[in-house]
Amino acid sequence: MDIVIQRMPQTLWVVGMSYVVGVLIALPIGIYSAYRQYSVFDQVGTFVSMIGFAVPPFFSGVLVIVLFSVNLGWFPSIYDTTHVVTDWDSFMIQLNQMIMPVMVLALQTTAQLSRFTRASMLDNLNQDYVRTARAKGLGEKAVVLAHVLRNSLIPVVTVIALGVPAVFGGAIITEQVFKVNGIGQLFITALLANDLPMVHTVAFIFAILIVSFNLIADVLYGILD
Repeated sequence: MDIVIQRMPQTLWVVGMSYVVGVLIALPIGIYSAYRQYSVFDQVGTFVSMIGFAVPPFFSGVLVIVLFSVNLGWFPSIYDTTHVVTDWDSFMIQLNQMIMPVMVLALQTTAQLSRFTRASMLDNLNQDYVRTARAKGLGEKAVVLAHVLRNSLIPVVTVIALGVPAVFGGAIITEQVFKVNGIGQLFITALLANDLPMVHTVAFIFAILIVSFNLIADVLYGILD
């Protein structure tokens, strides 16, 4: 557990930030795509989402390294896990090296959640309570955000909550590509070294995440419904 605790901050920095970024991008895209169904924005969003679904992290990770590190030289290709944030300059260095792994992980999160949000919004936009709200004279903003979105978020919350353990699992590959010294790389190293206690420990942590976020999803149902 001491080794796991040492590796946890690197994974949380990358995986946590990528998931937050993915959710914050996906929800507005899904909402607007549903509201403007079959518009140019919706078509572009569908196309990008299909790419996000289809391209695996081990390919997109190498692709962004070749493009942004090798050709353009904008970002470092290897994540420096020894870097400590002490001031604004060191924070910017940390942010700079996080951009590519976060971008790779956030792409899949955004693709999945935006499509799911769009489908859920479309199911609710044609319901009777929406026509009633408009007939009462409510503005479109109130109808969409206060009524439709809140009901649409109930199934989306399931995907968001249960997606957290999946992102940690997907980060195993991404951490290998960008040399992030986190839980994923620890798991691979333990497998190659036949270190069964470490493999069991990391797998048990993933199991705790799955159970915990199932519980969180159930609690949020009661709040949203």
